[in-house]
Amino acid sequence: MDAFFASVEEVTTPGFKGKPIVVGTEPNGGKGRGVVSTANYKAREYGIHSAMPISIAWRLSEEAKKQGKEEVIFLPVDFELYDKVSENVLQIIRRYVNNVEQASIDEFYFDLSFTNSFKKAEDICKKIKEDIKKKEKITCSVGIAPNKLIAKIAAGIKKPNGMYLVQEKNVRDFLNPLSIREIPGVGPKTAEIFYQINARIISDLIKFSKEELIKMMGKRGEDIYDKIRGIDDDPIIEYREVKSIGKQITFDKDTSDASVILDMIKKLSDSVLSIFAESNFNTFKTITITVRFSNFEIKNSSKSFKSGISKNNLKNVELEIFRLILPFLDKRSNPRRKTIRLIGVRVEKLS
Repeated sequence: MDAFFASVEEVTTPGFKGKPIVVGTEPNGGKGRGVVSTANYKAREYGIHSAMPISIAWRLSEEAKKQGKEEVIFLPVDFELYDKVSENVLQIIRRYVNNVEQASIDEFYFDLSFTNSFKKAEDICKKIKEDIKKKEKITCSVGIAPNKLIAKIAAGIKKPNGMYLVQEKNVRDFLNPLSIREIPGVGPKTAEIFYQINARIISDLIKFSKEELIKMMGKRGEDIYDKIRGIDDDPIIEYREVKSIGKQITFDKDTSDASVILDMIKKLSDSVLSIFAESNFNTFKTITITVRFSNFEIKNSSKSFKSGISKNNLKNVELEIFRLILPFLDKRSNPRRKTIRLIGVRVEKLS
């Protein structure tokens, strides 16, 4: 889906149409914590993009405003609304295809090999795009290719509202001129390693042997070796097992105030246990809390229950969560008494 959260917000509130929109945490006048979840294409013209710190997005918005451009509209994330639209999109796809994998709230893979024809596959994708536009008033970009890896990369080439077809005979010609950052899993840090060996596009990197890439990157080198050649045998997985239910929060200001931290832990645990109670799962076997300190160091602490915790036995779970967080408020797990930036609670090993 194209700039999914922001696109849905534009449809929901017609007055937002054509305006620069950022969905994410509260910018709080440039002092906000957290990141941008989605920026629409108008906001991207200002240099704002997803995963950018919300404080930087705010600063870029202010700079644009000084230049006489429209001020960015900052909106909170509304997962309930986006989930509903995502489900509608999924149902549209399923009218045409049986085997569909929902990779995330705004990304879907589906198997069109039953058509035995790239032309027929293209026709189906056009109909899906038209139905989504007509019924949900939002656009998507589609990649059609011999495997999931190439399809994903192709979908990003002609955004927004594009469609790109890569046949098997054209895979290498398609990949070679692309930036190495187009390969899923090659982020800024990995790219920096490759830049140092003068590999900026895929045709540069393809000159290195599997052994050389493994020497540079460890086990990931073998995976990258396959990806830059378009090799991918990952199947369509229609249903993914949910492995955990969790919530986390970034504080507006780093804190070591026990009352603030414990109050937030209670709210998070109440929310997680409420979601579990309403879910289709019967038990969980592990509770985990996550703490991110002001220096971005992350620590986890867990407690497991051999027989599992059922929905009828949640009474003492909150007490266990408090026991997990308390050592981070004193010298046991926080000897230097670092302030805390983020905390999270999740239940795992669901059945």
